[in-house]
Amino acid sequence: MSDHEITENTTESDAAVARVLAGAEQRSSGYSLFEQGSAQALQRPATTGEREGSSYDGDQFDREDRQSLRRVAGLSTELEDVTEVEYRQLRLENVVIIGVYSQGTLSDAENSLRELAALAETAGAVVLDGLLQRRPHPDPSTYFGKGKADELRMIVANLGADTVIADTELAPSQRRALEDVVKVKVIDRTAVILDIFSQHAKSREGKAQVELAQLEYLLPRLRGWGDSMSRQAGGQVGGAGAGMGSRGPGETKIELDRRRIHTRMAKLRKQIKEMKPARDAKRANRKRNAVPSVAIAGYTNAGKSSLLNRITSAGVLVENSLFATLDATVRKNVTEDGRPYTIADTVGFVRALPHQLVEAFRSTLEEVADSDVVVHVVDGSHPDPASQITTVRDVMGEAGARGIPEIVVFNKADLVSDDDRLVLRGLEPTAVFVSARTGEGIPELLAALDAILPRPSVEVDLLVPYERGDVVTLLHEKNTVLSTDYEEGGTHVRALVNPEFEERLVEFAR
Repeated sequence: MSDHEITENTTESDAAVARVLAGAEQRSSGYSLFEQGSAQALQRPATTGEREGSSYDGDQFDREDRQSLRRVAGLSTELEDVTEVEYRQLRLENVVIIGVYSQGTLSDAENSLRELAALAETAGAVVLDGLLQRRPHPDPSTYFGKGKADELRMIVANLGADTVIADTELAPSQRRALEDVVKVKVIDRTAVILDIFSQHAKSREGKAQVELAQLEYLLPRLRGWGDSMSRQAGGQVGGAGAGMGSRGPGETKIELDRRRIHTRMAKLRKQIKEMKPARDAKRANRKRNAVPSVAIAGYTNAGKSSLLNRITSAGVLVENSLFATLDATVRKNVTEDGRPYTIADTVGFVRALPHQLVEAFRSTLEEVADSDVVVHVVDGSHPDPASQITTVRDVMGEAGARGIPEIVVFNKADLVSDDDRLVLRGLEPTAVFVSARTGEGIPELLAALDAILPRPSVEVDLLVPYERGDVVTLLHEKNTVLSTDYEEGGTHVRALVNPEFEERLVEFAR
């Protein structure tokens, strides 16, 4: 071979290698690393020639990147110092969280994933990494798609994770198929929320409600164990079976589990139903005495319990975690002019709240539906307060509280800048800014409650015998007394009373 031919072959080889390397650089690696709190767009900057040419359409996303996984930075809660493990009571699970988003912005998807990371941490896990994939629809088989599921398996193996958590409610078949690929436990957002509820429920009713929700979630996800249970084959099975002697009792284990779950669910529903009359009796007593009720509702970790403590010194547990308090707490308070009312702290809401919990906690949510005023607490420092407001109103609508007067309260005002206050004021022009920690805005909130709470509106003219001093006392405590005169036949009282209270005073009317 001549020197000229060798040189020509070498040149062609170098050109081929250069083409391969250029193609490799252009292709996306499948992942993109985001800075803390913001996402970088994966795009190629246009050259000067492209910008000046008529064919330039602006910066374009790579097609491969549209299907890639996106790593969300800042989610890891792994311990930096190994000695800190000594202070933990148990070994925490190492988890990787994943999500698929088909609509909305990348920022919305990241906020949802960060919320899932907070849920996982509250449940007792260490978040090692978070991955997002954009695709039109989640894969019906493995949620992430076959190729990305294999990549997820390698990431899980490299990080040493124990669990994968999906940012949605997985179908039973999706969970099993993804588990078979990644070789570790796979759970979904609903399972994490149920786990938190089971840890934080304290009262007898709360524990029964959580157990009922868990069983409703578990029932369609029971999994048989294949060959370990005999299957019944009736009639002549022919060459496909073993003939006589192959007729077993069927899949008795899984059917037995289902029957036990149904029996336990029926027992729990009966227990919850039996607890309802006591709560209804207390509520009916408040209505009979014409005591207005205020319910504090809002997103989880918005500061509802802190606000109740600030207003009434209730002493309710306050913790910087999601769903720290589940059981409703009712306390008494009075307005500036002495009118009493009750104020109740309720369970927090979250986006994609499992419908099992909405049904199981319907008795608790009745406190919101039967209230006269709803104080809707919103975390003013949250990156997306508008979605919190929408989520809470949707759940209140499901609970039958859509038409109740509402006071929107942006809590944590000490963490909100003046510019952010303008944006929040644009969302809710009549909202009140408060800080349960510093006390800012509490007088304004109490004044708003005083103005919106129902006032006595029916004027009555009564002559109450002197031996019925309890009626006069009740008029002073629960209603507005206009004038009092003492006559020979008794106490002459003119007062404004509530319509519910008027019926009890008919016998004393003049």
